[in-house]
Amino acid sequence: MRRSVLPVVVVVLAILAIWYAAAVWMNAQWTRDQAARAGVQIGWSDIARDAMQQERPVLPVPHQVAAEFWRLTWVEEATGRRGIVQSGSLSNRGLVYHALATLSATALGFGFGAGFGILLAVGIVYNRAMDMSVMPWAIASQTIPIVAIAPMIIVVLNSVGISGLIPKAIIAAYLSFFPVAVGMVKGLRSPDGMQLDQLRTYNATAGQAFWKLRLPASMPYLFASLKVGVAASLVGTIVAELPLGGAGLGTRLLAGSYYGQTIQIWATLIAAALLASAMVGAVGLVQRVTLKRMGFSR
Repeated sequence: MRRSVLPVVVVVLAILAIWYAAAVWMNAQWTRDQAARAGVQIGWSDIARDAMQQERPVLPVPHQVAAEFWRLTWVEEATGRRGIVQSGSLSNRGLVYHALATLSATALGFGFGAGFGILLAVGIVYNRAMDMSVMPWAIASQTIPIVAIAPMIIVVLNSVGISGLIPKAIIAAYLSFFPVAVGMVKGLRSPDGMQLDQLRTYNATAGQAFWKLRLPASMPYLFASLKVGVAASLVGTIVAELPLGGAGLGTRLLAGSYYGQTIQIWATLIAAALLASAMVGAVGLVQRVTLKRMGFSR
């Protein structure tokens, strides 16, 4: 336990020290400017103290982000506080509400994307025409910036009467299907020639070879790609929430950016990181249970 915890603690403490130092350095200029306008001389201790308690810093310090995260999670936000003016469903909603809205769209999109990626991988492995034609297009689709394509998808879907959760889920699926497809293709092709030849000597059909050999062999590759896919789907959902508005962590980020609330932006980013960690952890838990039941060693 000591060997595993101590390195993590050391790395976290190093990150916090660098963060505090960077925050003081980046926020110090504003303090110097204010002192110059007032015609007073200030020392480094005063600069450091002021840099760590500014309301709208360039880079907030960790304890400011932690306090804002706690406030936005458990305390209802009053309209107009710190210059924030919000209306509608966001006026008295915390990060939990927005995280759940993002989670619902992410889960739906990840389900669509993972399912499509698995089916696409099976087609690529068993059909040479798909391998030669579909795979290059799948690779090319990932070169398009999601920030550019997300508004186009939303506008097109809104024009046909589709709005709300579905557009966000489609964009999340767009980002998640590719890593799942690539990982699944690699996994389905992982059995070596001797294993495939052995099945042929048993007169096994293509379906039996898939269920008995290729699919079990692909499980470690599949779960590794699912972890990447679920994180990518969260990014897609947050990007989709920026132009859509309503509930979601992306909307929180946009509101914080619009009103210059740097600390709120960082608190929302921490919430998004925790949500991503929870989803990746859930996939990892399913992976451990599944692979253990299948007899895979760690």
